[in-house]
Amino acid sequence: MLKRDPLQIIPFLTYGTSKHLYLRGRALEDEDIDLSKKGWFNLLVNSWKRFETDEIRNTAIQISVEGNEFHLKTDAEGYYLYDVSTELDFKTDAEGWLSYKVKYNDNSLKRHIQQDNLFKGQMLVPSQEAKFGVISDIDDTILHTGVTSRLKWKVVVNTFFKTPLKRKALEGTAEFYELLHDTVNPIFYVSNSPWNLYRYLEFFLKSNAFPKGPILLRDFRTPFDKTPKLELAHKYHEVFNILKTYPDLKFILIGDCGEKDAYIYLDVVEKFPNRIAAIYLRSVEHKKRMKRIKNLFKDYKELPVLIVDNSSEAIMHAKAHGFIEM
Repeated sequence: MLKRDPLQIIPFLTYGTSKHLYLRGRALEDEDIDLSKKGWFNLLVNSWKRFETDEIRNTAIQISVEGNEFHLKTDAEGYYLYDVSTELDFKTDAEGWLSYKVKYNDNSLKRHIQQDNLFKGQMLVPSQEAKFGVISDIDDTILHTGVTSRLKWKVVVNTFFKTPLKRKALEGTAEFYELLHDTVNPIFYVSNSPWNLYRYLEFFLKSNAFPKGPILLRDFRTPFDKTPKLELAHKYHEVFNILKTYPDLKFILIGDCGEKDAYIYLDVVEKFPNRIAAIYLRSVEHKKRMKRIKNLFKDYKELPVLIVDNSSEAIMHAKAHGFIEM
């Protein structure tokens, strides 16, 4: 009889408020992916495992938050989402993280479950002392991905044939983000990468000393996927949701000049007046796109915008505008 993989639950780093719980994650078979393994064959096998997932569908789970229990089911792709207003008086740690526990709650599962069926998740509640928040893209903004490469071949090479330890953060970005974070200012990471890369990106951010923050990815849709599509594109949806969740907090938006970040951010400024403190856009090696983005902001006076060639000038700009203490 073929041995079946043990079960796991991956709680995603999420965000909420003292009156709203937003807890999200995914129930999957544990494919034993070792993110530190080297060699092209191991990398290819790990990449295959990340996308050839075995979800635990429509299965009962239990979430425990400081002694309070909530019961729900995973959906058709193994995701769970607990998104409710609450009167719970819960406590967070010094940086605003609320810890919770999630487990399978289905006695019919005759499978080995990792971690004694107790998985730890966290939700960020920004401090009242936060001066602003930061919403940042990942690909080609802090992690060299190659989105602008011809036929996107660099994206394939970087994603499938490099471990997170071999991926390089763009120089100085971790320092820039840490200075902006300043212990209390929340950082949100938004990417068009699929949830299948969640642990890969979480490992990359942690190993490169980026501030801890919610990581917001998108569903990896197949041609046969029948789940409803979002009305807004993924990045729009996530940025809008963050701004609506924290109506009293201003935000700095960070992206790159390679894809649609500039146009998305300008639309955000229009739809949320007086909510955006500044925009930073990392330059890319693509002459036509760079020329287009520079022309877009040539006479822009609404708020500070910097096209970033290196992180040192971004740090200087942020200091000059009071986002980083001198």
